[in-house]
Amino acid sequence: MMSPIIACLLAVLQAGDLSDSRRTAIVTASEQAGPSVVSISVTQVVQRYVPLQDPFFDFFFRGGYTQRRYEVHSMGSGFIVSADGLVLTNQHVIEGATAITVTLPDGREFPGKVSGSDDGSDLAVLKVEGKALPVAELGDSDDLLIGEWAIAIGNPFGYLLDDPQPSVTAGVISATHRDIKPERGQTRVYRDLIQTDAAINPGNSGGPLVDSRGKVVGINTFIFSSSGGSLGMGFAIPINRAKQVMDELVSFGRTRDVYTGIRVQEITRLLALSLGLDSQRGVLVSEVERGSPAAKAGLQPGDVIRRLNARPILSIEDARSALAGLLVNDTLQVVYEREGQQRETAVILAPLPG
Repeated sequence: MMSPIIACLLAVLQAGDLSDSRRTAIVTASEQAGPSVVSISVTQVVQRYVPLQDPFFDFFFRGGYTQRRYEVHSMGSGFIVSADGLVLTNQHVIEGATAITVTLPDGREFPGKVSGSDDGSDLAVLKVEGKALPVAELGDSDDLLIGEWAIAIGNPFGYLLDDPQPSVTAGVISATHRDIKPERGQTRVYRDLIQTDAAINPGNSGGPLVDSRGKVVGINTFIFSSSGGSLGMGFAIPINRAKQVMDELVSFGRTRDVYTGIRVQEITRLLALSLGLDSQRGVLVSEVERGSPAAKAGLQPGDVIRRLNARPILSIEDARSALAGLLVNDTLQVVYEREGQQRETAVILAPLPG
C-alpha cells in the first residue's frame, strides 16, 4: 500500500516531467527568434482605369474610362539584423511603397526607410530609428541537414489580425539547392533555395526560417500553390546568400553589376565546321579584355565555354542566365574546351568598371 506522501511526490514529479516535455526545441527556438520578427505594413499608390460616371459622355460616346489613383495597403514580415535598426525582408514586400511602418512584437511602431533593395535577388534592407532592438541570430545555411526541423515565423494574413505577435509554423528542411525556372519576362532569379514543408502563407514573405537552435537559416519568400494557401512546398532564400546581398545593399544601396571581361558569340553550324567542333553546344569566346577577371583566369579568344557553375551552356541566353544573380567577388567556375582538350578555371567576378 503506497503512502499518501509518496503518492503526492510521484504526482508532482510526473507533472514536472509533463511540463518539461512541452518545452521542445521548437518552443525554445521560437522564443529565441520571435522578438526580432517584425510586421511590415506598406502603403502603395496605384493607377487604375475605371469607367467614367458621366451620363452626358456615356450618351454620346457609349462609355469611356479614366485613370484614378488609389492607395493600396499590404503586409509582410521581416526580422531585425542589427540593434540600431536594420531590417531584412523581401523586395517584393516593399516594392512601390510610398510609406512603410515596421511593428515589433511588443507593439512599438517605427517608420521604415529603404536602405537598399534588389529586384533580382528579391531582398531589401530597411532602416528604423531604434536603439537596443532585439536582433535575430543568423545561422549557417550551408550546414543544413535534409529532414531537420524548420520553423517559419512571420505574420500571415496580418491584415485580419489586430495583433503584432508573430505566428509560428513547423516542418522540416525538405531539400536544398533548389532552382526555380523563371517565367517569361521575370527579372527575379530564384536559385539555390531552401525547400520546406513548414506552412508559409501570404504575409509570411520576408520572415525568417529558423533552425532548432533559434538561428535564422533562410528568408521565407514564396510557395507553390494552386489555392493560394500552403500545400507544403515553401521556399526560402539561404541566409548566407542574403548576408552577401545585404552587405552590398547597405554599402551601395544596390547590388553592383559584375564584370568578367569576355565577349562571346553563338556557335553556328558553319562556325562549328570551320573550327572543327563536334557540335554547336556552348558559346565561343571572341574577345578577352586585358587585365580583366577572365584574362587573369587564363581564358583566351577561341575557347569554347561548355559549362558555367555546373550549368550546361547551349546559347548566349544560357550564359546570361548563369551570370544572373551573381555578386561581386563571387566565383564563376568555367568549363571550356581549347584545341580539343577540356579545361576548367575559376573567374573571380569584379565590379563593372565605371
